Amino acid sequence: MMTDAMWNDADPVSPLSSPDEGTGTAVLERPETREQSDMTDNGDADRFAHYVSKDRIQESKLTGRPVVALCGKVWVPKHDPSQYPVCPDCKRIYDEMRNW
Repeated sequence: MMTDAMWNDADPVSPLSSPDEGTGTAVLERPETREQSDMTDNGDADRFAHYVSKDRIQESKLTGRPVVALCGKVWVPKHDPSQYPVCPDCKRIYDEMRNW
């Protein structure tokens, strides 16, 4: 049970601050944050064709979900990769994997 001292300290925005006024909705406001997948990218990764399995590319075309390249780049493929040079990081990782 709340005492009078508790009512004075209650948050005036909270729906619990005046429970006798009926039902209400409280809105929790928070700043919008967007995650950037690769902070060191500087846009260079968009100028390359990246290594991703064909199955993942096909799935992305059907679902619109992003894919993850060997180098870690995350994106939704929309362009013809033959128009771009191969990502040097993807190529290096792929070559290392083949040598195992």
